[in-house]
Amino acid sequence: MRRAHRHGIHSLRAKLTAANVALLALGIAAATAVSLMAMRHYLLSQIDSELTKTRTSLGSTQLTLRQIDSLSVLSFVRDRLAPEDSADRPTPDTVFTAVDRRGEAVPLFGVKPTEAQLGLAQAVTDPGALTRDSDPHDVTVRGAAYRVTATRLPDGTYILLATSTDALHRGIAKALRLDLAVGTLLLALLACLTLFSVRRRMRPLEDMVETSTAIAEGDLTRRVPSSCHPTQEVEQLRLALNSMLHQVETAYLTRERSAAQLRRFVADASHELRTPLSAIRGYLQLYDQGMLREPEMGVPPVEGIQNWGSRRAWDRMNGEVDRMGRLVDELLTLARLDQQPELRLRNVDVCRLARDAAQDLRAQQPGRPVAVEADGAVLVWADESGLRQVLGNLMANVRTHTADDVPVRVGVRRVDGVVRLSVEDKGPGLGPQDAARVFDRFFRAGGGAGSGLGLAIVQGVVEAHGGDVTVCTAPGEGLEVTVTLPAHAEAHAESCA
Repeated sequence: MRRAHRHGIHSLRAKLTAANVALLALGIAAATAVSLMAMRHYLLSQIDSELTKTRTSLGSTQLTLRQIDSLSVLSFVRDRLAPEDSADRPTPDTVFTAVDRRGEAVPLFGVKPTEAQLGLAQAVTDPGALTRDSDPHDVTVRGAAYRVTATRLPDGTYILLATSTDALHRGIAKALRLDLAVGTLLLALLACLTLFSVRRRMRPLEDMVETSTAIAEGDLTRRVPSSCHPTQEVEQLRLALNSMLHQVETAYLTRERSAAQLRRFVADASHELRTPLSAIRGYLQLYDQGMLREPEMGVPPVEGIQNWGSRRAWDRMNGEVDRMGRLVDELLTLARLDQQPELRLRNVDVCRLARDAAQDLRAQQPGRPVAVEADGAVLVWADESGLRQVLGNLMANVRTHTADDVPVRVGVRRVDGVVRLSVEDKGPGLGPQDAARVFDRFFRAGGGAGSGLGLAIVQGVVEAHGGDVTVCTAPGEGLEVTVTLPAHAEAHAESCA
């Protein structure tokens, strides 16, 4: 059985600390390298300068090797440049030797060449090259490092001048050890400070993890708290995360509310459709049992069952079918509104629609007083059929829930860049609880007549136009429904001719 490979989870705190330490280590290494190179260059330049001065002084005298040996005036040369080679000092700091044209060491100041002088002569294979080069060269004499230069005497003898660089190398080694010790101490101190600082700076991220965990466990109200010393990036992340969590909570609550409304909607629709279907099924069962007969047919009544006339049953079934058809049409209208259909927008005169709706209500209920406050023309950029449906449903609501003699007022006015259409009746009104649910689907105040979808359709159509609808009511004070529509730039008001 193959085992799944799990990638290691590395701490961001450890990564940041390691990155800082690595960067500081590179900086220390670079600074140490530059400082040591500068130190070596400076010390070598000092040694080279002394060698060059000595070579120049010796070459300017134009003395031969024999003259140098015979002149007592140059005793200082013996004191300063004569090599002191002994068992206690096998590698002197300064070596001064003379070599012939073949490169072999010759006696100097009446003294046979020492081991150091012989080693120097053997190390320098081409004295002539040294005389032609202005800068000293590096050589190794008996395992020790030297800087060497040379000058040529008039008799053809070469004088080799060498200075040891062991002290320079020892100084550089000590400086390197000191730099490494100090650098190691700085790296350890930086690691500790970085761990502490990163821990404090990453506290908001840990709060975000805790908040996310709590939200995953079901607490959608949790938010990321603000830090005491927030950085700009972390604070921006906190604000963005809190904003996202707020949207998630809102979306979740909206979904739950929509799901609850959908369940209630399905239950109410099923109930509303079941009533006419049950009535139609009952009449069909009566017809199947032969109980639907006209009275003139002389069919004797069945004990305990009332005979129904076929015409009466037919009318009742047609009525239930019409009721079911209207309900299905309203449900389809609400479904289309939920899908945000494309509206056929154009300039629509709301005043004309209000007068047409009032005229329809007068034709249906001649005894009802209807007043229209909509002089002139008020244009909006809207779908005309949708606005006609809004007015038709508002009038149907008045017609269904108020008496035939209750006055109705329809008003249209333009206020502060919006168009307000209001339908007010002097009916019984609604209580606060019923008024809060008046736009719910299948809601009927007091179990009244109608499907309970009229005002829901009104709200859906108005919101599709970018407007809103409100109610103002109280028990015994009637009901006023106000539709507010935006007055777009495309629409303009014109006075009637």
